[in-house]
Amino acid sequence: MSPRRARAPRAGTARRTVWLATGAVVLAGGGVTAVAVTGSFGDADTRDGGRPATAHVLSLDGKDPKQRTLPRTDTQMFSLVGVSWEDSADAFEGTAQIRTRSADAGTWSDWRDLEFGIQAPESAEGDTSGVRGASEPLWVGPSDAVEARVLAGGEETAVPKALRIDMIDPGTTDFESVKGGKGQGATKPERSKSPGKPAAEPSEPVASTAPSESTGSEPTDQAPSAAPSETPAESSDAPAEPAPSVSEEPTAPAEPAPSETSAEPSEPAPSQEPTVAPSTSEPSSEPPAESSAPAEPTASPSEPAPSTGPTDTSTADPSGTPAPSESTPAPTAPAIVSRAEWGADESLVQDPPTYLSKVDAVFVHHTAGTNDYDCSESPAIIRAILTYHVKTNGWNDVGYNFFVDKCGTVFEGRAGGVDKPVQGAHTYGFNGYSSGVSVLGDYENGGTPTAAAQQAVADISAWKLGLHGVDPEAKVTLTAAADTGVWKKGDKATLYTISGHRDGYATLCPGRTLYSALPAIRTAAGASPYAAG
Repeated sequence: MSPRRARAPRAGTARRTVWLATGAVVLAGGGVTAVAVTGSFGDADTRDGGRPATAHVLSLDGKDPKQRTLPRTDTQMFSLVGVSWEDSADAFEGTAQIRTRSADAGTWSDWRDLEFGIQAPESAEGDTSGVRGASEPLWVGPSDAVEARVLAGGEETAVPKALRIDMIDPGTTDFESVKGGKGQGATKPERSKSPGKPAAEPSEPVASTAPSESTGSEPTDQAPSAAPSETPAESSDAPAEPAPSVSEEPTAPAEPAPSETSAEPSEPAPSQEPTVAPSTSEPSSEPPAESSAPAEPTASPSEPAPSTGPTDTSTADPSGTPAPSESTPAPTAPAIVSRAEWGADESLVQDPPTYLSKVDAVFVHHTAGTNDYDCSESPAIIRAILTYHVKTNGWNDVGYNFFVDKCGTVFEGRAGGVDKPVQGAHTYGFNGYSSGVSVLGDYENGGTPTAAAQQAVADISAWKLGLHGVDPEAKVTLTAAADTGVWKKGDKATLYTISGHRDGYATLCPGRTLYSALPAIRTAAGASPYAAG
């Protein structure tokens, strides 16, 4: 663990009850104990026969303060795994490795490292009782046994308190096939090049050396690697959201297997429409009205508001950033698979969403899981991450605003309205200004983002920023709301309006190859038909 980041709870902060899972099972001491729990906010899960997601935990007890091990142990079924500990203010330093047994083949995987880049949000959501520290979750596919070893490293002499393994079964649901990028959104308009913004030809990203994670210097462009194509290839089973074709492009996802199609998901609880501006003392659950005064941010120093959209010299701060003008036409939305379509269990979400005054930037992430997945599995992976973020981390909802898979399909993340400035839990210190887009896969350890995924990131980022009149190829100056390992609280951080997670927080995310593709993604976003202007 690194030194604790002391974050005193805010006065009057509501303490949300945190629980494990609907139908959760706790495994400890060789016994199995059922835990019956329910949610309190949002519609109950009404998937009519679908198996709800469940969480299982295994305590990692032991006498050695520096390490914990777990021999090969049979478990209930799970497909995603991570480790967590009691105090979210403790950032783990060391190594955690797991291996799992395939439920289908009965074979054991190699040892796999868990990554540590999650930090509880700096908002009130991160101060609620029961919020835990945790590793990034790892998708391993259907498994029925686990082995683990955790070792404190660096200056640490002990593993965190209440260390445990968290295993998530994503359950099953009868959702429409997302083959072909089905989802909300209008037909994609004809692509046209903006003057002075030619799009690059598709190619595989070239790995480049990542910038130092401890420096607070301004990020610089790396050599463009794989800008998505202007004229994607089309085929009868290509995604409705066309993406450039590359030789390594995965095939279109197959129809869900019968085990994943047992029930029809209900529509999620309707997002709350903008009515009033957030309170100046606590983040509001209502989106700001267009005519209202801008809101005070959560845990962010007050700064004067910019009078125009972000540029190389602008300074944006949630305490004084106006909502986009009603006269600004919203660009046509790209296709987005809704929460109902991928089977979100809305009963998990206890509290209403919090809204920003404006989205000044988009941070790009990777899920740090696996690249060895079929795109038909994407809904299950996202359901598992939602369950992990709520039941393991103790957050109110999934942290990311959007997901993108390797087939270029875009999925709605955190609830509240894809066209609304929903505050997420993805980039510590900068959640009060930004939206988060996470690409399914690991792009630090050999994975390469497909051209389809890059184009999808460019399009959803261009659209989201365009709703607020923000240029996706510009820079913006944001005030860090917390110490992030890259920036100190109160620092003026000049970032691209499409930045990588590592630009704001000390982490390897979004991985070396995806980070090196960001210059090309920004160029493609500027030329996207979804960009404003």
